[in-house]
Amino acid sequence: MNFDISIEDTRKPLPDFSREEAIVKARLAEDAWNNQDPVKIATAYSLDSRWRNRDTFLVGRDEIVAFLTSKWKKEQDYRLIKELWTHEGNRIAVRFVYEWHDDKGNWFRSHGNENWQFNHKGLMTERHASINDEAISEAERKFLWPLGRRPDDHPGLTELGL
Repeated sequence: MNFDISIEDTRKPLPDFSREEAIVKARLAEDAWNNQDPVKIATAYSLDSRWRNRDTFLVGRDEIVAFLTSKWKKEQDYRLIKELWTHEGNRIAVRFVYEWHDDKGNWFRSHGNENWQFNHKGLMTERHASINDEAISEAERKFLWPLGRRPDDHPGLTELGL
C-alpha cells in the first residue's frame, strides 16, 4: 500500500501531553477504531511503527492495515471503549474493553491495556497491547450503541464498572 505522508502531516495533540491532551488522544484512537477503517487508522502511526498485539508482532503501516482488516473479519459488531490510565511526556497508557462476536454468534468481551509512544509529529511509533478475552452472552453486552463512534453520553469503563 502506498501511504503518502508529507512534512505537514501531524496528529494533534502533540507531545509532551497534558492530562487533557492524553484524554483527547485516547478518545481519538477509540473513535478511529470504532469506525473500523484500517487504511485511515494506519495513518495515525509512523511509517515504521512497531506493534505487539497479544502474540503478534508488526512493523509498518502495511502490516497494520493487514492485521486490522483480518481482525474485523473475525471480530464482528466490534465496539470499543478506551480510558486513560496514565501519561508522561510522549507516552500514554490506556486500558480498554471491547465487545464483539465471531461468525458463529458467540459474544466476547476483551479487556486490555496498551502502552503508546509518539514521535514529535504525534504519530504513534510503538504500541504494546495485552488483551484477554471473556466469553459473554448476548444479554450481558454493555456496548449497545449503533456501529461507529461511541455517543458522548454513553458511560465509560469506570461508570460501567469495568
